Amino acid sequence: MARPTTVHVCSSCGHEAPRWAGQCTGCGEWNTLVEEVRSAPARGGGGGSGRAGVGGSRGGAAVTPTRLGAVEATEVARLPTGIGELDRVLGGGIVPGSLVLIGGSPGIGKSTLTTMALANLTGAGRKTLYVSAEESAAQIKLRAERLPGAALDIPVIAETDLGAVLATLERERPDVCVVDSVQTLHASELTGAPGSVGQVREVAGEIMRVAKQHRIAVLLVGHVTKEGALAGPRVLEHLVDCVLQFEGERERTYRTLRALKNRFGSTSEAGVFEMRQGGLVEVLDASARFVGEATHAPGSVVLCAMEGSRPLLVEVQALVSQSELVPPRRVVSGIDRNRLALVLAVLTRHGGVALGAADVFVNVVGGVRVDEPGADLAVALAVASAARGVALRGGVNGGARGGRDAQRSGADAQERLQLGGGERTEGAAPGPPLACFGELGLTGELRTVAHPERRIAEAAKFGLGTIVTPEAGTLRAALRSALPAQRRPQAA
Repeated sequence: MARPTTVHVCSSCGHEAPRWAGQCTGCGEWNTLVEEVRSAPARGGGGGSGRAGVGGSRGGAAVTPTRLGAVEATEVARLPTGIGELDRVLGGGIVPGSLVLIGGSPGIGKSTLTTMALANLTGAGRKTLYVSAEESAAQIKLRAERLPGAALDIPVIAETDLGAVLATLERERPDVCVVDSVQTLHASELTGAPGSVGQVREVAGEIMRVAKQHRIAVLLVGHVTKEGALAGPRVLEHLVDCVLQFEGERERTYRTLRALKNRFGSTSEAGVFEMRQGGLVEVLDASARFVGEATHAPGSVVLCAMEGSRPLLVEVQALVSQSELVPPRRVVSGIDRNRLALVLAVLTRHGGVALGAADVFVNVVGGVRVDEPGADLAVALAVASAARGVALRGGVNGGARGGRDAQRSGADAQERLQLGGGERTEGAAPGPPLACFGELGLTGELRTVAHPERRIAEAAKFGLGTIVTPEAGTLRAALRSALPAQRRPQAA
């Protein structure tokens, strides 16, 4: 009988090591080696010197290469899920025979989204199957009862054994199948626990084999780590055709769906949802929600961001207060912390805003995460406004004054300062907030970003006529145009 051996497998890259170490020698990640027990291969049969694969002795037949120009690319008929935001992120719908991995934090709505997609497909006459390895059929029914459509008509099995799941797929052969989740299935022939590197790799590989063979579109629900990355070996992301990330905060109602990888579409698209009592609802015009809730207080500005090919207006807020700690705190939500450090350094050096002894808090309202460099100028203006305690200049009495700051001459800017500057008339209603976008360079210049025309058009659509763009040239010029001029003390 073969004696079992112990190996340590990296959960990030799959590299195997004979003993545990703090750092993986394959990918360089720390604390990713996990112990696994596996049976040693039986002796005999292989014979030899280890050179059996040389010279074609493996017995495989040679394959004639085909020139790419001679390959026939047929149009693939996609399966629309009936959820417009999900279909756009997927590239137009689910491709038959594809594997889609959906990851997100616990309770974010992954199961609700996949159940709604199956309900719409079932109502359209497609054959579906829901495989639950985490919940019982009764628990799934409780969630389906509050969802619209044909959610109660979805066939479901509650099974954790991989062999039983594969046998069911080969017998039923549905058009679309949901596996919730891939980390809780286990193969009986392996000794590792469910969710281990070997188990996840084997489960995903076997499901892919059956899906490709019978053209079954499979939606794999995956867990995430405490850092927000997809759990399991990195080979899982390479194995599937599409990786979707479902983001958001459980305390907020908004959810964002992004494509991190897509072999059948673009990875620059994003969908916005709102969690309600009856499930997830598509937010077709998210900009209207965020602009309507924007404040006119110091430290608030509207960012003209891009989510894929769609412009999105979000509010960026900042708070600056005197710090009692050394070093002062830098707390951020919705943008990268390292990017905030860069913006604060440029703002201090080239904007004349001293922040060395102040705590800085920056938040993208609504739980939205912005990863593009076009948010630099919005963060800088919000922090400068909060540090000086004055609101940024927008329109007055609901009117947008004058258009973009970056395209104004000195005389026009002075006229706008008198009309809509920091000194509002008594009783005047606050106008629309200031909008901006642009990337900051380390030397204080403003750099252009993608799709400026679409950003400006989206802001103008909601009456935001005052827009600071990279055409202002430098950060100091943008601060002069956006912040009200300080009054000079009058001589007695």
